[in-house]
Amino acid sequence: MKKKLVVLSGAGISAESGIKTFRDSDGLWEGHNVMDVATPEGWRNNQELVLDFYNQRRRQLHEVQPNLGHKILAELENDFDVHIITQNVDNLHEQAGSSKVLHLHGELFKVRSIKDKNYILDWKTDLKTGDLDANGFQLRPHIVWFGEDVPALEEALAITQQADYFVIVGTSMQVYPAAGLVEFTPPNIPIYYIDPHPATIRNLSNPLEIIPMNATEGVPFLKEKLMK
Repeated sequence: MKKKLVVLSGAGISAESGIKTFRDSDGLWEGHNVMDVATPEGWRNNQELVLDFYNQRRRQLHEVQPNLGHKILAELENDFDVHIITQNVDNLHEQAGSSKVLHLHGELFKVRSIKDKNYILDWKTDLKTGDLDANGFQLRPHIVWFGEDVPALEEALAITQQADYFVIVGTSMQVYPAAGLVEFTPPNIPIYYIDPHPATIRNLSNPLEIIPMNATEGVPFLKEKLMK
């Protein structure tokens, strides 16, 4: 039986592939206030702006590649039962070859009905006003916006509770409920935190090792450590 390695990944690992994040620019994401493009209120106020914003993100995703951090995490499947829980809406983990990826905040290459949250379609091109579900309701980006429930959270908790190792990579640990997953790890399992600017994790009884590197340096370093 392979040991279960659970990875919580965030914007930092995608940033190294050229995907812009909003955590490092005063709450602006590609020049937009997050509240305008990543909330249900933003959608109601200006649907065209939101559609255009995610169309641009979707187009960008066609132009970027997984980096060494993504690739090494995929390689670790040779020796571990690797489960990736990601806050990222790109598919770079899947492109790199990871087979068990749970997206907490949705996926750029999917859309869903505004009426039926279980009506989800794969979608690689622009989404426009007038693109409808089978019942005539508008389709929206399949993204968990601020203020919305996180449907994948229960599955993420169940995976976390079975971990033999827990790895945090490229996340500021500021966005909840994702940041709270670390509190559900089994007692005494090792936790590794890879980030050049790691946050302070309080009230943690597990052994914690900080690896103050970006993902392309820190994930290979971690693999070497785990393989010893």
